[in-house]
Amino acid sequence: MSAAVLAIDAGQTGIKVRVREHDIVFPGIRTGEPLIPQLAAVARAAIERTGAEVSVVSAGVSGLTTRESDAAAFLARIDDAAVREVILAHDSTTSFLGALGDARGAVVAAGTGVVTLAVGASRVARVDGWGYLMGDAGSGYWIGREALDAVMREYDGRGPATALRPVAEERWPDLSQAYIHLQSDPERVSVIASFAAHVSRLATEGDAVSQDITVRAGGELAHSVETALRRVRSDEPGEHFAACAIGGVFRSPRLREAFASHIAASEFDVTLVEPLGHGIDGAAALAGLAPQHPLAHAVSIAHA
Repeated sequence: MSAAVLAIDAGQTGIKVRVREHDIVFPGIRTGEPLIPQLAAVARAAIERTGAEVSVVSAGVSGLTTRESDAAAFLARIDDAAVREVILAHDSTTSFLGALGDARGAVVAAGTGVVTLAVGASRVARVDGWGYLMGDAGSGYWIGREALDAVMREYDGRGPATALRPVAEERWPDLSQAYIHLQSDPERVSVIASFAAHVSRLATEGDAVSQDITVRAGGELAHSVETALRRVRSDEPGEHFAACAIGGVFRSPRLREAFASHIAASEFDVTLVEPLGHGIDGAAALAGLAPQHPLAHAVSIAHA
């Protein structure tokens, strides 16, 4: 039997691994610990569990930094004589490959955070993905933060009434103390992002504040796509792009409608399409990425 490719799609909520016919899920990345030892431990565990002879390990990693993108260190940590090559990429790269393959276009992946990647004839552009403190416009966190801001505006008398207030009061009966509890909560990012689901539901039920937040989120996400496409377009006449929206935020019908409306009104010849596959498919595709592909410059590769 020929040697196999072991693909890794590594996020904070879970690490998905695929080798041959086996799909395995491991606990997510621990952001307070070094990344490479964690990825290597997952690769070794998957090889041991499946008994596969793996020649290539390819990984798409959430929030991969320049400092952590060290394929040679990853290869050394795996310490398996059969593994001859490892490939490391940011998960925006593998999300794009999984969703659009070789097509020109943009993929916006929006969950708790958000990142957009566009690929043109020769250029690649990443937009946002700068984390909840500095960016992630239109993400689940952004929506939740806008929701809580609206709640406190109503509480103070600075803003209109909203059905989001009783949702917040269910969690913090005394809203005057909510900020204290939230700031001291180690899970505050996920707590804030959890309000995005309430915004989606209440927007559907007619809450005007939730509808406004949802529409603005869709506009922010579309703006990121348009910005990314503007940076990669060529001078070719009739250039066409595909755009793909993935992630839990897009489960909101009103948000997706607002996003689609902005995209349809953009200056580009762009079609919204459904994803061909998932991030793990994109991680597997890294192994076959042609050297001349624009995304080839966005990966770190090491050979034994």
